Amino acid sequence: MGLFRNLLIKLGLAGHYAERTPISVFLLDDDTRRHKWFRKRFAGDSLDIAATVQEAKELLGKGKYDAIFLDHDLLPHHYESNDHDDYANTGYAIAEWLNDRRDLHRAATIVVHTRNADAAIPMVQKLRESGRTVEYCAFPMLDMKIRNYWKR
Repeated sequence: MGLFRNLLIKLGLAGHYAERTPISVFLLDDDTRRHKWFRKRFAGDSLDIAATVQEAKELLGKGKYDAIFLDHDLLPHHYESNDHDDYANTGYAIAEWLNDRRDLHRAATIVVHTRNADAAIPMVQKLRESGRTVEYCAFPMLDMKIRNYWKR
């Protein structure tokens, strides 16, 4: 840090900060508006996006990620109710898949970002079974969470 910068910090005219290095981010979400939202928030980082469980398994199986964002409701009928037998096509299927592959993405921070809190909690619990760092954050609060975790 240069002498001039040190002086600005002491005078309170500049703050302490460090630019972070780019990170690798994975997103599972079926909403293309959210894809755009994530691209904007993680501009300058590597972002892989999956809209289906199968795409997610392929990307997660071959990639290395620092941050993983998982939605639960991936099809229109999931939005209406949790009373369906289609869990193989929800984010919960990825939580189970990752739980069965405990060696994958061990250091990644995982955020379940669905608006469906009733479905998010079982996903978080399943992922924690394998010792992962995971939390639930409702999508409307996600921008603040990203700014706190991955400041630019």
